[in-house]
Amino acid sequence: MTKNKYTVLDLFCGCGGLSKGFEMAGYNILLGVDFNEPALRTYAYNHKESKILQGDLSVPETFEKIDKLIGDNAIDVIIGGPPCQGFSLTGPRNFDDARNKLYLAMIETVRRYKPRAFMIENVPGMATLYKGEVKNEILKRFKKMNYSITCKILCSADYGVPQIRKRLVFIGLRDHKDEFEFPTPSHTQDNYITCEQAISDLPSLVDNIGSDVSDYIMEPLNEYQRTMRGECKILYNHKAVSHKQFVKDIIALVPDGGNWKDLPDGVGESRKFHMAWTRYRSDKPSRTIDTGHRNNFHYKWNRCPTVRESARLQSFPDDFVFLGNRGQQDKQVGNAVPCFMAKAIGLQLLNYLNQ
Repeated sequence: MTKNKYTVLDLFCGCGGLSKGFEMAGYNILLGVDFNEPALRTYAYNHKESKILQGDLSVPETFEKIDKLIGDNAIDVIIGGPPCQGFSLTGPRNFDDARNKLYLAMIETVRRYKPRAFMIENVPGMATLYKGEVKNEILKRFKKMNYSITCKILCSADYGVPQIRKRLVFIGLRDHKDEFEFPTPSHTQDNYITCEQAISDLPSLVDNIGSDVSDYIMEPLNEYQRTMRGECKILYNHKAVSHKQFVKDIIALVPDGGNWKDLPDGVGESRKFHMAWTRYRSDKPSRTIDTGHRNNFHYKWNRCPTVRESARLQSFPDDFVFLGNRGQQDKQVGNAVPCFMAKAIGLQLLNYLNQ
């Protein structure tokens, strides 16, 4: 273990967006735990100094495996994004229902390892579910374990991510009188990183679909692109979907920032819902990156974004390589927490841990 670095256990880690952000902030990621094998392979490839565990956090045997993997290392911080779908069915009065087992596992993990701090992220809707009763029950349970806990809905674009993605974030501090003060935004709507600023240096793939390993064709055009490239000399995961010609013809009719409402009558009528045939706006951050439903398109080229373009919009650096087939890669990117938002939270948390 690297000396003088706070240790982190990442639950429901997926491919490792949260871990990457905390790593950028200077933490030592001990272990990533998830049930999804393709996502864990990506996690292991990109977090070579961290251990991984494929396991179900709702069964006691998984905790026994965690104990063996972390050994004598104390866990300073626990982070994770447990699924919350069960709460929409059970309600706050049935908080301990088996359908909420994964969220309950997060609470149990904090109780078991007593980290100095924890972070939980989830969908914004949890804040108002059952008029806020579910959120309040979560706050109450952690306070009983002597954690000062607060929560807030954050927007990733406020922290230099070229994407409008809102997440509910809980931060708990053990035996701490003061509540966590969330990091001050580094960006506002006047200087949000835009789609064009994020991905305009990547090959257009107009004449070919690209490949999982290729070359850059131009120098970075701005500071964000330089940051994303870092020391990386190889372009990974920049491969386009092979759309049928009629699909490309329909996309071509959608203007920069437009959607299905901009199509002529009788065109593209198989998709008529909120996000259908949506082009990203070149001069704005992207919408929330999805998990590969192919409803969002490049602001300029007549195709879906590549995995690398989506990763850039999630603030994954270019040397973060996604493994698995295209569908698995899309899910990994879409389900991840934006790295720069995680980094901002991690840096702010250092102020409390260092006390």
